Amino acid sequence: MFVLRYCVCVSVGLLAILSWNTRLTAQTTLSIEGESDAAKLSLDSELSQPRVSEIKKMKGSSTPSNKQKDASTADGKGIDMLSQSATPPSLRESEEYSETILEQLPPNNLNPNGNPLLRPTKPEDVETTINKPLTLNEVIAIALQNNRELEEFRIQVEEAKAVLVQQRADLYPTIEVDSRINRDFIERQSGDFARGIPENVVESRQTTGLFNVALRYDIYTGGERDGEIKRAEREIRDRQLQLEQSAEGVRFEATDNYYLLQNSDARVAIAQADVENASQTLRDAQLLEQAGLGTRFDVLRADGDLATANEALTRAVANQRTARRRLAETLSLGQHVQLVAADEITESGVWNLSLEETIVQAYKNRAELEQQLVQREIAEQDRRIAMGGQDGIIPRLDFLAQYGFDDDLDNALGALVNYRFETRLSWRLFDGGRAFAGARAAERRIDRANVRFADLRNEIRFEVEESYYSLIANRENISSTEKNVRTREEALRLARLRFQAGVGTQTEVIDAQRDLSQARVNFLEAIIEYNRSLNSLQRAVSNYPDNRLFQIR
Repeated sequence: MFVLRYCVCVSVGLLAILSWNTRLTAQTTLSIEGESDAAKLSLDSELSQPRVSEIKKMKGSSTPSNKQKDASTADGKGIDMLSQSATPPSLRESEEYSETILEQLPPNNLNPNGNPLLRPTKPEDVETTINKPLTLNEVIAIALQNNRELEEFRIQVEEAKAVLVQQRADLYPTIEVDSRINRDFIERQSGDFARGIPENVVESRQTTGLFNVALRYDIYTGGERDGEIKRAEREIRDRQLQLEQSAEGVRFEATDNYYLLQNSDARVAIAQADVENASQTLRDAQLLEQAGLGTRFDVLRADGDLATANEALTRAVANQRTARRRLAETLSLGQHVQLVAADEITESGVWNLSLEETIVQAYKNRAELEQQLVQREIAEQDRRIAMGGQDGIIPRLDFLAQYGFDDDLDNALGALVNYRFETRLSWRLFDGGRAFAGARAAERRIDRANVRFADLRNEIRFEVEESYYSLIANRENISSTEKNVRTREEALRLARLRFQAGVGTQTEVIDAQRDLSQARVNFLEAIIEYNRSLNSLQRAVSNYPDNRLFQIR
């Protein structure tokens, strides 16, 4: 009878605990349900420059429309950086965009071996057997996909999310169950063996059941619980901003190396054209010598110019191979891959903002500035935790409810049932100054964030102005150098006709060839440097043209 009663009580208690845990799990899941949907990052570009912050819609779910991060941009006014700190984007707004991942490229043989410790031991293991033409968009997509540092930052974001869930668990009470059944056997022997008194053995058996359920909840923690939760939320934002900085850096480096590869390819083409021109000049000099209109000196001089052109071509080919390997290293490709630039060398876009508008846009978009504002908020929560934590001086209030019974199952007496309700107020009146010292340390971290913010603001302005002035200069040089190339081509044609007709000198032809070669190099450098300046300006501004910091990658 008593055993049956004990089993029924244990079963009822377990069912109650399971139902309570189910409800708590549902509440926790609902509180972070925004983290379950994953959006994908679009690598489409505007002005042939892919933006790493464009977001695609999830299959089967809609993505909220993008909101302006600061209302001051809508009315065209200046951006108040402190107002961003006062109204930072909440974590729930960030979760609306959900976690994004880079578009997975189609399966190919470009990616390296999955074993990071692989060390080739044979020459054929490192022989380049794959020549793969890639566009700029494909290069950026592969770089964002293969970069190890980006993967590490994504893991850190997931780690910060797990810490947030851990901190939110303190919002709910804890339940502890203690259930035991004890069976005791006791034997007692008595007698006087010296006198021959027979031994008397006394046996006793006792079975007891114990069951306790305790519910504990911290009603007020002096601000520690709320501070820990808000700190965890801002830590997620800080990791996201760090991830964005790394992604923008990877995009910039991959784009810059692609332009350098285009530059080396074009220089090889220019060197080949110089070799052809020098060969034509040598043939003309030989024909004139044979006709008695030229001298042996002209032939030797043309032969030397051809050798010089071949030397320049050899150096250009070596630089081209180095640029290809540098880009492959940036993309973390396999040992057998050699890349070729598939895009033509053209102006990659136009920057439509004025210098002042560009500077303001950079102040708004750069993740580095918002990261310092987030660091200030983290330090403010650290100060709150220092004053109200376990070692703080702010009162704390908690509650305890306990139910249990103790039953001897071998007798007919009823179980001993006990109830306990306890409300405890604790207040540390003196701690030797520990709490105030922790608060002052947090305030100094706020001051450090303010100083770093000011320094970064100046650095960002310098980066913007440097890239902007370079962009303007190279844009003006493109038209002038292009016109110069056409002029030098016509001059070379006329100089060669005069030389072939016997009315011109070989020196005129050689000078026209060198002028044409230099004009082509200048025109190439104007376009390449324009594209590189535009890439640097986009990096200095970041997240252009969508004008918002991405939420979660």
